[in-house]
Amino acid sequence: MKKNIIYLVLIVIIGVIAFVPGVKEKLQDTFFPIATIENAVHVSDEDYDIDLQGINVPSTNLKAFKDKAVFLNFWGTWCPPCRKEWPSIQKLYDARKDKVDFVLIAMNDQEDAVRKFLKENNYNVPVYIAQSPISEKILPKVFPTTYLLDKNGRIIIKEDASRDWNSESAHQFIDSIVK
Repeated sequence: MKKNIIYLVLIVIIGVIAFVPGVKEKLQDTFFPIATIENAVHVSDEDYDIDLQGINVPSTNLKAFKDKAVFLNFWGTWCPPCRKEWPSIQKLYDARKDKVDFVLIAMNDQEDAVRKFLKENNYNVPVYIAQSPISEKILPKVFPTTYLLDKNGRIIIKEDASRDWNSESAHQFIDSIVK
């Protein structure tokens, strides 16, 4: 009887985490993996060598962002979770664009579709389309995928899902790595 109650409580907890909106994000914000910084993967000079066609900004190469803190996001207009996180990325950009460079790379997308999406939603975060191969080290397997790179090219955060980027923990984390 006692075992059944414990199992029932565990199932309820897992259900709440999985199905109640906002609980997963709140837990993620509470237990943000700051300790992983020491074991962070570094992005090499070769990994930064990606020609980027600017959609709402001038074209460049990702190498231009080397030695800077970078919010690097891979997304697509065709991706519902990507579209879902855009409002929070825009808010984070508005609040932190002076502290971190934003590079959003539209993947498997047409330039016209990207321009239309940005215009319809009044988004002005810098968006690019890659014009050269992307290193396996940062090439996403799922969308959206977001990396937060520090000034030394360390991947401090890798998020393989949609999240609220305008959270207090995201703001604090950016503030802490740009000091």
